[in-house]
Amino acid sequence: MTSRLNPYLSFDGDARQAMEFYKEVFGGTLTLHTYGELGGQPDTPGSDKIMHGMLETPSDFTLMGSDTPPDMPLTPGNNFSVSVSGDDDAELRGYWEKLSAGGSVSVPLEKQMWGDVFGMCTDRFGVTWMVNIVQSRG
Repeated sequence: MTSRLNPYLSFDGDARQAMEFYKEVFGGTLTLHTYGELGGQPDTPGSDKIMHGMLETPSDFTLMGSDTPPDMPLTPGNNFSVSVSGDDDAELRGYWEKLSAGGSVSVPLEKQMWGDVFGMCTDRFGVTWMVNIVQSRG
């Protein structure tokens, strides 16, 4: 797998509807995972909201999105991030080090409940970045 760069959109509770709409527009394969599926309690409020959605289109577009977590506000201007993902650990850690230098880290780059190494930071220019290093699942 090579590294890829794509937009990541945040929504205020309607990520499922938005991502399904984008699938109608662009076609392709849509994968949606809820907070309840990925580590939360299935019967708690918000567990049916989207923690991660990914649309991969026939034109090789990738669009990702999720509902904003309950403890994070969604305000215009912070409803998107840039996601860099792949399986080249050294390459992606290098990007992380440079992007987070002089910025702020909201999620440290470390192993997450879904098994990958993930981190989120805002660079010194105010752009939010997500780095996801895919771990082999074998």
